[in-house]
Amino acid sequence: MTTKRTGATVLPACLCLLAAPAAMAQDKPAERFIYATYSYCDFSKQERYDEIFEQVQQPLLEAAMKDGTITNYGYLVHQTGGQWRRAAVHGAGSVQALLDAQKKIGDQADANEKNKRLGAEASAICPSHDDYIWRTVAGNLGTASRGGAAFSTYYVCDQTRESQADAAVTGMLAPVFDKMVADGKLKSWGWLEHVVGGKYRRLATISATDVKALMEARSAIVDAMEDNPGGDMLTAVCGEHTDYIWELRHEAP
Repeated sequence: MTTKRTGATVLPACLCLLAAPAAMAQDKPAERFIYATYSYCDFSKQERYDEIFEQVQQPLLEAAMKDGTITNYGYLVHQTGGQWRRAAVHGAGSVQALLDAQKKIGDQADANEKNKRLGAEASAICPSHDDYIWRTVAGNLGTASRGGAAFSTYYVCDQTRESQADAAVTGMLAPVFDKMVADGKLKSWGWLEHVVGGKYRRLATISATDVKALMEARSAIVDAMEDNPGGDMLTAVCGEHTDYIWELRHEAP
């Protein structure tokens, strides 16, 4: 969904049969959700927008990390790709926790008159944005520190067959990504499903130390997918996509 900004809100994973169910519940990874705000900005003033994020939003996000309101956050700067120029993300263990965090941080920003003025300035620089809520299906995104650059592919998929794409990634492609992380070629990777937002139904994202390492890893992944039936299944279900290269300007953890 595309929305207009107002005010200071810039925001933008057995001993006996009786014990088995409890053991399975304990072993199940925690759910991870991401709220992402993708902004359309005035190119000539977007560096000022970055400064305002650092002054207003980043301290509030850091505080939200410390008190457990959110599990992670990030601020991404467009390097190559589509029309989005900036992306601000934060994570939590449920959709409601994401929404609560969004409201809490927005209210905190609005409570300060100086921040409200800076928020209005930021809204003029990046007057509209697309909001998405993603759920992590696979990968270490949100639990591992990402590198300095990320390659994100936003997919438009056949909604009746999305589970097939998920199975292809988790069953056939995940070992490729996990090995690249273990070998130090990637810092992180993630496969996320759409919960709320626009036309993109799946997101594949990888990060590396810098753009050079990122593109080398991306090339290796493309080669691996050519010999992996999971790649064919993924492209059959999610045939349209948009690629972005992001600079990860700020993040935690």
